[in-house]
Amino acid sequence: MNVSLTFTTLGELIKEKRTELGISLSEVSRVTGISKGVLSKIENDETKRPELRTLKPIADVLAIPYEEIIERYIDVEHRIEFLDSLLSEAIEMRNLFLIAKLAKKILENPQEDTYTSLERLYDLAGNTIRNEVKLKLYSVIIEYARVRGEPKYIVKGLLQKYLIERKDLKKMEDSFSLGQEIIHYKRFLTEEEKAIFYFRMALQAFAIKKYHESIELAEAGLNEDKSSNELKARAYLAMINSLLLLGKYDEVEHRLDFFENFEYNFVPDATKITRGIVKAKKKEHDVAIPMLKECLDEVSKELKIHVANELFDVYFQTRDMNSIAELLTLEQECIISNPQTPFQFISMGIFYQYKGNFMMETGFPEQGKECYLLSLSSFGKVSAYQEMLICMKDVFSHFTKKSMSFDLEYIKQLDEVYNNIMNINCN
Repeated sequence: MNVSLTFTTLGELIKEKRTELGISLSEVSRVTGISKGVLSKIENDETKRPELRTLKPIADVLAIPYEEIIERYIDVEHRIEFLDSLLSEAIEMRNLFLIAKLAKKILENPQEDTYTSLERLYDLAGNTIRNEVKLKLYSVIIEYARVRGEPKYIVKGLLQKYLIERKDLKKMEDSFSLGQEIIHYKRFLTEEEKAIFYFRMALQAFAIKKYHESIELAEAGLNEDKSSNELKARAYLAMINSLLLLGKYDEVEHRLDFFENFEYNFVPDATKITRGIVKAKKKEHDVAIPMLKECLDEVSKELKIHVANELFDVYFQTRDMNSIAELLTLEQECIISNPQTPFQFISMGIFYQYKGNFMMETGFPEQGKECYLLSLSSFGKVSAYQEMLICMKDVFSHFTKKSMSFDLEYIKQLDEVYNNIMNINCN
């Protein structure tokens, strides 16, 4: 299709729409502030490349979707600077269809070599604010780089896409799989990019309970990064917590000796808590309880719930119901008002599960039932299905022990929690 024909089509579109609406050239001129002469030239294709700022008010008056006008430009326009301008407009409009079409057009433009086009588009994506636009641009880059055999830009696009998508708590398994694809292209990443990638993957692996993978990924990152930075310290802590949950307590204590040398605000609290937890796991309760109680007094608010849950575990093992009751008086100090991470949501769920068990065992079934609902809701928000099953096991166990039946109202409440969880995970 040649340039003249395309813009004749554009002119005909404008003229046909104006005629259909019964609007004269004079009226369009009056409303838009564009002279009749200019309007006539556009309709008759005497202006081969009318400026978009001229067409925009015409499109508004005639109710022609502006996206349709831009799309007509895309098919025949080859000037890089003009395509860049159109892409900027499409980004402002957040029109993902046009963004993808323009990005592909720019990459396919013979006026610029593939490497330069990919680099410019990659930089543009990095400077874009909205994640949905970034993801669309990175997807185009990845697809085009695959076709042209440019592994560097395949992996650069995949990495940025992964770093965005991993933040979606409902799609953590999917984004982790995306991250695993990056491993096949790791040689095309810089040392800094590799370290960031491995550390982010280690943190995510821990969050989705892939503890062996978390350890391996953290160690891979440590091999790439010899500096000291906060991300490295957090990945190191994820590795320690993974070892802890795998029951490798001696190695945890060994790793803590290195970890406590990081100079970041969260390190002292994390070190104290973990040392206390290790003692508890080793059944050294006489040592663990004072350590954990001291942590509860000293650590920051967002960490108190983790300490409280460890104390609950010890107190239930030792059947120290008085200490549990005392610990529950600190509920408001421990609860996280706005949980953000899967670990925080799960910790909230565990707290309410322990509280529910305590209420059931001490003769307060209504409060216990309410706590179980809160627990299930917290677990459900991050798709922690294993924790939900354990909680439901406790519910059935205590109902059976107390010879309680499921009344209709409680079944409705459980159904409401279930539906809310399904809605969260489907959106």
